Amino acid sequence: MATDPRDVEAATDVAEPIEYFLDDQRYHGKSERTLEAYDRVLHQFEEFLRERFDDVDGVRDAERRECMAWIHSLRGEFEPSTIATYASYLNRFYDYMNRVGVFDDNPMALVMEEMSESIDTDPTRRDVSVPEMRSFVGSITHPLERAVVVTLLKTGMRVGELCNLDLRDLRLDSGTVELDLEWTPRVQLDRRPDSLFVSADPSRGTTINGEERTASNKRKRDTVVPVDAELRRVLLEWLAIRPDPISEARPLFLDTGDSWGQRLEPSDVRYIVKKHAEDRGWYRKGGGTTENVTPHYFRHFFTTHLRDRTGDRGIVQYLRGDVASDVIDTYTHNWGDRVRETYLEHIYAVTS
Repeated sequence: MATDPRDVEAATDVAEPIEYFLDDQRYHGKSERTLEAYDRVLHQFEEFLRERFDDVDGVRDAERRECMAWIHSLRGEFEPSTIATYASYLNRFYDYMNRVGVFDDNPMALVMEEMSESIDTDPTRRDVSVPEMRSFVGSITHPLERAVVVTLLKTGMRVGELCNLDLRDLRLDSGTVELDLEWTPRVQLDRRPDSLFVSADPSRGTTINGEERTASNKRKRDTVVPVDAELRRVLLEWLAIRPDPISEARPLFLDTGDSWGQRLEPSDVRYIVKKHAEDRGWYRKGGGTTENVTPHYFRHFFTTHLRDRTGDRGIVQYLRGDVASDVIDTYTHNWGDRVRETYLEHIYAVTS
């Protein structure tokens, strides 16, 4: 983030830090809905400080323990996912104000690290960096295998969810799409350009879009996941050679081997990942889940790196399909200027 163009030497003289922050976010093009959310949460926090601590006059004086006390005060009143979202608002506020020179530090930084995580945080799991993963993806040349791996890495979806995707679950708008292939995206993708719809409905044995499914989705809620330029390019490369499907449901990912034209199965995806992971030395028989890179590892990779980059656990939970009912409206109604904006700003690159 670039330093604020205003005189940094005078930054410490800012009389109303919250208004200063909101003005800057408005200049950065944040929507009124986003600004209202920041305004409400930040002023609630400031009111808490003044009521609870005699020696704290406002947000400028708060330190780590005051931030922790506020988070603790929310427990019992809100769902954990809502508390995490409020914490992310406060973290963004302090991080921005520190980076532009208004505040000396970010008292929420350590609090965010210390907040309990319900998602996979196994400290013994193999740690693959983004550059290492980029090199791994660069070694995959087959368009189908590359599209499968990049989709998993960029969306955090489960294997069954990827296999259950149909063409109608994909919308590609930006730029010129030169394909001998046409389809109508489902209505849930209206006004949501370049995006994937991951449904919570499919389960093994049920018929969805005219086809009986052999894999289950495990999402709590339907999810719309943005498709960035990188994933879009990889998907177009696959769609350019995608064979004609056997199923009238028109699956997105099809087998190009012995089961030509049939929907890709979870076992096919696991084989693809295992094959390339073995070549990389990232998979060995008997290695276990903490050592071997599998499709589920990509979900862990997505969760860890996007959460660390955004500081917004709530958005990551939404994209994973784990978000609770108390915050679902926030993310679905504000998809364009909250979820999509945050995702596109922070998602890592995995191709050269």
